[in-house]
Amino acid sequence: MPSSFYPPLRTLMGPGPSDVSARVLGALSRPTIGHLDPLFLQLMDEIKALLQYAFQTKNPLTLPISAPGSAGMEACFANLVSPGDTVIVCQNGVFGGRMKENVERCGGTAVMVQDEWGRSVDPAKVESAFIAHPEASILAFVHAETSTGASSDAAALCELATRHGALSIVDTVTSLAGIEVAVDRWQADAVYSGTQKCLSCVPGISPVTFSERAVARINQRTHKVQSWFLDMQLVMEYWGGDGKRAYHHTAPVNDLYALHEALLILQEEGLEASHARHLHNHQALVAGLEAMGLAMAVDAAHRLPQLNSVTIPQGVDDAALRSALLNEFDLEIGAGLGALAGKTWRIGLMGFASNERNVLYCLQALEAVLQSQGAPICAGQALPAARAALGQ
Repeated sequence: MPSSFYPPLRTLMGPGPSDVSARVLGALSRPTIGHLDPLFLQLMDEIKALLQYAFQTKNPLTLPISAPGSAGMEACFANLVSPGDTVIVCQNGVFGGRMKENVERCGGTAVMVQDEWGRSVDPAKVESAFIAHPEASILAFVHAETSTGASSDAAALCELATRHGALSIVDTVTSLAGIEVAVDRWQADAVYSGTQKCLSCVPGISPVTFSERAVARINQRTHKVQSWFLDMQLVMEYWGGDGKRAYHHTAPVNDLYALHEALLILQEEGLEASHARHLHNHQALVAGLEAMGLAMAVDAAHRLPQLNSVTIPQGVDDAALRSALLNEFDLEIGAGLGALAGKTWRIGLMGFASNERNVLYCLQALEAVLQSQGAPICAGQALPAARAALGQ
C-alpha cells in the first residue's frame, strides 16, 4: 500500500526548479482561504505590485498565470497573434523553437532568425528580417536561453520592434531576478517568466506583464482567443483593478502565498543586489571549473551568470556522472538539451541556490566524480581558485 512521500533533501543546481527557502516553504503551508476571500484579494494586489517591481514596470496588466512558464508563453502568443499574422521569431536554442510552435498554432506565419546555439541573437539579422518582411507585427525572442546559458540584448531587440511598428514578446523565464529585466525601459510589450528559477519559488506559476500597446491589441481582437483559460480579457476581470472581481478560475491559493513571500525576499534584497550576488557566485564557479580544466560552452560576452553551460570532457559518461552526483551527493545538475544533449552540462546558480556554499559543494562533488571516471582534470585546483574569486 502506498505511504506518504518524503523527498530527499537535494541541492538543486540544474536549470530549474531551484532550491526553495524555508521562508517560502513556510508560506506555502499556511491555512488555505477562498480565492475570492477579501483578504486574498488584498494579497493579489500586493503580488501585482511586487511583480511590477520585479519586472521594473508600471503596467497595470501584470499578474501571475496559474500555470507554469510555458502557459505564460502561450498566454502572450494566444492573445497577441491572430491567424494570418507574420511574427519574426529569433532562435538560438530550444525555447525559440517553442515560440515558433506557438505562432503556428495561433495561425500565424513564423519568420525565423537563426543564430548559433550558445550565442546571442544578432540584432543585425533581426533588422534584415524586418526589412524583408515589413508586414511583421510582432518580434519574439528569448532573453535568457535556458537550453544554452546564453543571453541576448533585450533592449536592442525591443527597440528594433518598436522602430518597425511591431510588438515584442520576450521570454524572461530564466532571467527575472538573476539579471536585469527592465520592461518599461526596454518598451517591451508582452513579457513572461516562471517562478521556479531565480525567484526560487515552487514551480507552477508564470508571471506575465502586458504593455498598454499590447492591451490595446488584445481589446481590438475581432475573434475569441483560442484558449479560454488564457484569455486575458477574461483573466483581467479576476486580476483587474478596483471593484468586484469576476470569478474566472480557482487560483492556486497556497502557491500564491509562496510567490508573495519569494517576491518579498527579492524586494528585501533589492534587484541590484540580487544581480550582483548571481554574478559574484558565477565568477567563482567559472574560476573553479576552469582551474579544474573544464571549458565553458558559452563565450564570456554571452554567458548567463545564473545558468552555466559547461562542455563535457571527451570520454566522460554524461548520464553516469549526473547519476553519481544525484545518488552520492544529492546534487542535481542539468543535461544539455536539443543539439547540445550529451555535449554540455547546465549548472544553475539561481535564486536561493546562488550562494557560496553551493559553488564550493558543486566543485568538490564534480571533481570527485570526474576523478572516479578517470577524466583528465587538474585535481585540487578548483576549490582554491573559487575561494580566491569569492574573496575567502
